[in-house]
Amino acid sequence: MPLLDDVKKALRVSSTTYDDEVNDLIDAGKSDLRLAGIYFKDQTDTITIDPLIKRALITYCKANFGYENMDADRFRDSYVMLKQHLSLAGDYREPMV
Repeated sequence: MPLLDDVKKALRVSSTTYDDEVNDLIDAGKSDLRLAGIYFKDQTDTITIDPLIKRALITYCKANFGYENMDADRFRDSYVMLKQHLSLAGDYREPMV
């Protein structure tokens, strides 16, 4: 199942109306993780994506999707904490050549 489908499921979105916005959020989340020094292969197939990266991207999207999101701050805090943990873990740093 593609990452877009999993994120939409987590956002409780079933139509394709918001696909462009959700894809933009996924891309922004990936960029934000990379800015924090987190290395991961850019795969959209949820079978091959790392589960912590997937969770971080879903949490990022949940924090930033919609205008009247009463849980946005809670999801944002959760995302920031997960991003910090990933950036400190050696397994998520860019491999040395």
